[in-house]
Amino acid sequence: MKKFALSLILLTTLGAGAASAAELCQVPEAEWQPKEALEQKLQADGWTIKKVKIDEGCYEVYGTNAKGEKQEVYFNPKTFDVVKAD
Repeated sequence: MKKFALSLILLTTLGAGAASAAELCQVPEAEWQPKEALEQKLQADGWTIKKVKIDEGCYEVYGTNAKGEKQEVYFNPKTFDVVKAD
């Protein structure tokens, strides 16, 4: 029973600390950098971009990073900071 209670507390704590991409990308559109600027930055970092779209208020990028790994990454549209990576 103690293990179950500990597991439940741990899961609850971890779940409460996780913010969704939508929460982290609450930026007025007037403050967004152009999508093309993100593409140029990533390409300069060695990425191959397959698709960039807007999802949950973030730029969602599908592509391959410089290491050749397939990526699905959400970026803050103002700062281009990584918000979430799948």
